[in-house]
Amino acid sequence: MSKRDELIAKYATDLEEKCGLTPDMDLLTKVTVGLGPSIYNADASTVSGSDEKELATVKNNFLINKLGLDNGADLDKAIAEAIDTYGKSNRNKYRAVVYYLLVKHFKKESVYN
Repeated sequence: MSKRDELIAKYATDLEEKCGLTPDMDLLTKVTVGLGPSIYNADASTVSGSDEKELATVKNNFLINKLGLDNGADLDKAIAEAIDTYGKSNRNKYRAVVYYLLVKHFKKESVYN
């Protein structure tokens, strides 16, 4: 099993155990691949739910630039919901899982087809 496959399996476990969701493995794989080498970097592979600068990066680089959404309060609300779903007390919030939750929330799976 490759390192990427191991990480995808870890993300799927987080979605099941911490978020209570059954992941769409094809979509999770595409989201993970879309993150490129950042998944192998300890700092870049996670999202800090309490760091405003980090949350702004998620909003601007992912939601607006990647998914093509318009800036608005609904983006901040969706990010907060994703962090809540993952669990605020959960120290390691993997970026791939947060992005997966946001893709599902906005029904933007087509971006990865």
